[in-house]
Amino acid sequence: MQKKNIEFINMMMLRGPNIWAYRPVIEAWVDIGELEDYPSNVIPGFYERLVQWLPSLIEHRCSVGERGGFLQRLRQGTWPGHILEHVTLELQNLAGMPGGLGRARETSVRGVYKVIVRAWHEPVTRAALYSARDLVMAAIEDREFDVQAAVDALRDLAEDLRLGPSTACIVEAADDRDIPTIRLSEANLVQLGYGARQRRIWTAETDRTSAIAESVSRNKDLTKSLLQACGVPVPEGRLVDSMEEAWEAAQDIGLPVVVKPSDGNHGRGVFTNLMTRAEIETAFAVAVDEGSGVVVERFVHGDEHRVLVVGGRMVAAARGDAATVVGDGVSTIEELIESQLNSDPRRGRDEDHPLNPIRVDSAARLELARQNLGPGAIPAADMRVLIQRNGNVSIDVTDAVHPSVAAAVELAARIVGLDVAGVDLVAEDISAPLDGQRGAIVEVNAGPGLLMHLKPAAGEPRPVGQAIVDHLFPPGDIGHIPLVGITGSKGKTTVARLLARMLQLSNLHTGLACSNGLFFGRRHVQKTDGANWAAARRVLLNRGVQAGVMENGPLSILGEGLAYDRCKVGIVTNLDPEGILPEFYIDDAEQLAKVLRTQVDVVLPDGTAVLNADDPLVADMAGLCDGQVIFFGSDARAPAIAAHRVQGGRAVFLDGGRIVLAEGAHEAALTDLQAIPLTEGGTLDVQNMNVLAAVAAAWALDVHEDLIRAGIETFGLEAGESFAEASALLIETPA
Repeated sequence: MQKKNIEFINMMMLRGPNIWAYRPVIEAWVDIGELEDYPSNVIPGFYERLVQWLPSLIEHRCSVGERGGFLQRLRQGTWPGHILEHVTLELQNLAGMPGGLGRARETSVRGVYKVIVRAWHEPVTRAALYSARDLVMAAIEDREFDVQAAVDALRDLAEDLRLGPSTACIVEAADDRDIPTIRLSEANLVQLGYGARQRRIWTAETDRTSAIAESVSRNKDLTKSLLQACGVPVPEGRLVDSMEEAWEAAQDIGLPVVVKPSDGNHGRGVFTNLMTRAEIETAFAVAVDEGSGVVVERFVHGDEHRVLVVGGRMVAAARGDAATVVGDGVSTIEELIESQLNSDPRRGRDEDHPLNPIRVDSAARLELARQNLGPGAIPAADMRVLIQRNGNVSIDVTDAVHPSVAAAVELAARIVGLDVAGVDLVAEDISAPLDGQRGAIVEVNAGPGLLMHLKPAAGEPRPVGQAIVDHLFPPGDIGHIPLVGITGSKGKTTVARLLARMLQLSNLHTGLACSNGLFFGRRHVQKTDGANWAAARRVLLNRGVQAGVMENGPLSILGEGLAYDRCKVGIVTNLDPEGILPEFYIDDAEQLAKVLRTQVDVVLPDGTAVLNADDPLVADMAGLCDGQVIFFGSDARAPAIAAHRVQGGRAVFLDGGRIVLAEGAHEAALTDLQAIPLTEGGTLDVQNMNVLAAVAAAWALDVHEDLIRAGIETFGLEAGESFAEASALLIETPA
């Protein structure tokens, strides 16, 4: 076939809810040119090459709705835009990001398609789209393509961008409870919830984890003295400044002993079961370089355990297992470590691996020396050699923990002051009280790793992320402040300013992002256009904000998506059929209505959609709302209002120059239009409708009627601002 090509016209990252999905997606505009005349079933060998390269495409159900559905479409004949969608999704799947939405839609321009794919990380999905394009073109043109290299490149990129497993499990647990999350940095700092209701995490540390408690936990000697003073069993020991003091302390305490840094972590420089002066000398020399001091303490017989305490409650426990190798009479100990231990896929140097690689460090060499061996020794066949007494915490024992042991570790976490703590204890039997076996708590750690509890080498995984989320958010709390999203063709800014005014009168510190800029309370912090994703995100990030009002025009919804996942109130002011957006391939009023309905789609089940009853396309959105609906309109007899009131619904409308609030058959006059300067005595029909929309939204938010009345009657008359100045601010762009 002649030379053809697939070209990307545009790629837009829709970072929040959008016309396609609730989750972030990339919408790519693709021009397939002359390939519009070449569906897949007329390209020789295309099907066979694509299936050979990506056999896992058989799992794609497509519109057929069954396994192998997409391959059926390929055989029957489908177009490159649709194929690009599925190949992109599969490349992401192979790179470790499974599932996700995909769409391919024709536009009004021949050969131009919108291809939509789920985007976990924007750079990865952009790269996946380009790789998918190259793969599809190679299959069309019968050229070679290195699928594995493409997948490896995507996987490496994803590895650099994704959250660590401890943070990720907390974020996933928050998502399960419909608590929104915002990643605040390229590291693992994440915000859960919005505005004044937000909490923050960084791995397994939270904004309730105090700096004092962290400092105490890093000072092992101080931690031990505090625990001991409160009756928590700890091993006897003391700080030492020299090798001679270390030996003297060991003799006083009684051999065997442990030598470790006073402020170390991750087990570095820790030597256990030391029996001789020479062993203590070796251990001291290493430990003194690992921390700011050295501790000598009693060696506690038994297994090492890591117990996770969250919010004062034990939620998981794991037992360490010794690392050993078995000789074969041929291989050295170093070689056996690599072949028998480090070859385990669970071992690795990053957070995704529950077990660390085994290193022949000074502690391991000391352990080998006790067995009259060295790293280069060749053990006899079937000879078992101990490398580390604790080859990593890995075996879940949560259900076996004795109640008194659970109480001891919970007390230890409270004494140190940590809301999330990893408590290390040594005991021969964790199902029995510590006192009877001389067991002891040896450390209390801040920011503990969670992977050992999520992926234990044996036993049941524990929902530790859920425990941390439940600690931060009590039942029923989803971390939301009252959020109002406003869309429509006209009037959005006016409605936003009016509503923000009423919320301020309700004593709520309100963030407002609209065409006039960004406001926090009465502070006008950004004077450029704020009706966009970035300004709305600033409202959500601000810890002082108790309520948020955000303007979202059609252009913002189409080009960026919404900044928030759900809202308490969603307003659609109107729909102007002349306001179509052909530059986005939105060519008629019905398509524009699908854009504006995005605001209704995200209303919470306990929220409210505020809809213009005078506009049939807007009024028809009522059936799409998960929550309640309040109609507003110029006439109580409007069909949408009348039918809604028959069912007991609420409406705000005009009657004889008055604003009326109605619920079912009950009606209550709020105020006269003559009292509202913005409407110029009710002569400005557009402003009348804007006031009705704002009043309906305030009513939905349970703002007191007196404050609603005061807000609309005094709007623009605040101290230091003339009505003319306020009115001038209300000039907005149509979108």
